[in-house]
Amino acid sequence: MFERFTKDARAVVTGAVGHCERAREEKVDEAHLLLALLDREASRGSFALASLGLAGRRSEVERDLAEARRRGGLSRADAEALTGLGIDLTEIVSRVEEAHGAGALAVGGTGGGRRGAGRRPFTRGAKDLLTESLRIAVAHRDRHIGDEHLLLALTARPGVPAEVLADHGVTYEAVTRVLYGGGAAKAG
Repeated sequence: MFERFTKDARAVVTGAVGHCERAREEKVDEAHLLLALLDREASRGSFALASLGLAGRRSEVERDLAEARRRGGLSRADAEALTGLGIDLTEIVSRVEEAHGAGALAVGGTGGGRRGAGRRPFTRGAKDLLTESLRIAVAHRDRHIGDEHLLLALTARPGVPAEVLADHGVTYEAVTRVLYGGGAAKAG
């Protein structure tokens, strides 16, 4: 499938690996792909993000992703579902961090340098996102998978990256409107 990726999409994937390595994490996940998308300039994906007002708000996105990692990778929807069952996730995180230190529940935590310089495997979610980007490209009758298809896949799949993007007005519908609808969408 990688042969169908454009130069920009390949740069996102290799950038995600770089983010994973710099964070000293074991596996490349969807959040790494989102951060790599935010690194891009002069691509269709970066155009869509800028059109929706996300340009210059990287630190907010990083903060939101870090907060989700602190919650053990659970989205706010997951936390609300637990609350509905009488489980206070905030209290659990506080108690665990009190006993084991800040960030004790952080997903992907540091690998402690155990992993040498080599290929980083992708999580199941990251692999599924790449597959979804192919489906989206085919649905739009695009011959190649671009970084815009990766962005669309991020917004289409449930989870923390889609939640963070939606919080900043970047939804599947808004990105589709910017890229394929002929008009600029405004962030909500």
